[in-house]
Amino acid sequence: MLKLDLQFFAGEKTEKATPKKRQDERKKGKVAKSQDVNTAILLLFSFLILVVFGSSMKSSMMEFFEHTFTEFILWDVTENTVHQVFSGAAMEAVKMLAPVMLIAILAGLAANFLQIGFLFTTEPLKFDLKKIDPIQGAKRIFSIRALVELLKSLLKIVFIGAITFFVIWIFKDDMMMLSFKSVDGALAFFGQVTVTMAIAATIALLFLAVFDYAYQRYDFEKNMKMSKQDIKDEYKNIEGDPLIKSKIKERQRQMATRRMMSEVPHADVVITNPTHFAIAVKYDELKADAPYIVAKGSDDIALKIKEVAKANGVVTVENKPLARSLYKAVEIGDMIPEEFFQAVAEVLAYVYKLEKKA
Repeated sequence: MLKLDLQFFAGEKTEKATPKKRQDERKKGKVAKSQDVNTAILLLFSFLILVVFGSSMKSSMMEFFEHTFTEFILWDVTENTVHQVFSGAAMEAVKMLAPVMLIAILAGLAANFLQIGFLFTTEPLKFDLKKIDPIQGAKRIFSIRALVELLKSLLKIVFIGAITFFVIWIFKDDMMMLSFKSVDGALAFFGQVTVTMAIAATIALLFLAVFDYAYQRYDFEKNMKMSKQDIKDEYKNIEGDPLIKSKIKERQRQMATRRMMSEVPHADVVITNPTHFAIAVKYDELKADAPYIVAKGSDDIALKIKEVAKANGVVTVENKPLARSLYKAVEIGDMIPEEFFQAVAEVLAYVYKLEKKA
């Protein structure tokens, strides 16, 4: 029973997400982002640009209508004249809408950058059967998140509806007097009321978007939490399974030992402790300017070196201080340091003398 409880707690998601998981989820496009922030900033800048360029856009539109309807009466209705009228209308529409579209694109990019920074990924566009799974779809529809989104939508409707009604109530007296205004005056009035309602509603939406962003961050962090077992599994994936790593290291040591042992038969002498250390030394003036180590080892490996040396007729010389010093100071393949030249030279001279007598 205690074991089952421990397994349950190990699988409970109580730990914060690791940097690796955050990076992996970000590559998939899963980030904490509020769509309300994007919408609010986009609408705010779009209506501000209408305030700035609204009068010039109205003037351009009026001039276009006057020019078109006054001259079109005098024209013969032909394919060429109709094409000319529609071409002119299209060009004027592009000139009027270009600033709004440009600011809207920049505002949308800025809103995303403020929330998640620069991110480009095609993962959300990939086909995934889970997205069309009816069971998963039903779970999303009847989930707590769906309920929260519904409450948010109702709150936005109430807020924006109340603000719109309040703005119209303020201007109700002016609306009653519209019949006494000129066409320009009526258009200006409707433009003023519309922009006032839009900016007020956008500011309210931006206010709600702050709370929505905080909720999205909370929900994202909650869904990103990991269990202790998840963290252990991630660590194993990054660093490798400790058991496998130890086996790989053991295999590498065995291969290195075999390579080293294959060099022992070519050594000139093996200097021993005699029981704890064994160092195989070779001198080849064509390969190095000084004697170098071809193999070394302690305890069991030292015993194996001595066995291989004996089997291949390599002379073994006992010199405890020299063997201990060489084992600590020199690595396999390195030349003998200068402070050991005299001692090693004496050993090699002794070996060459024995070989000459033989």
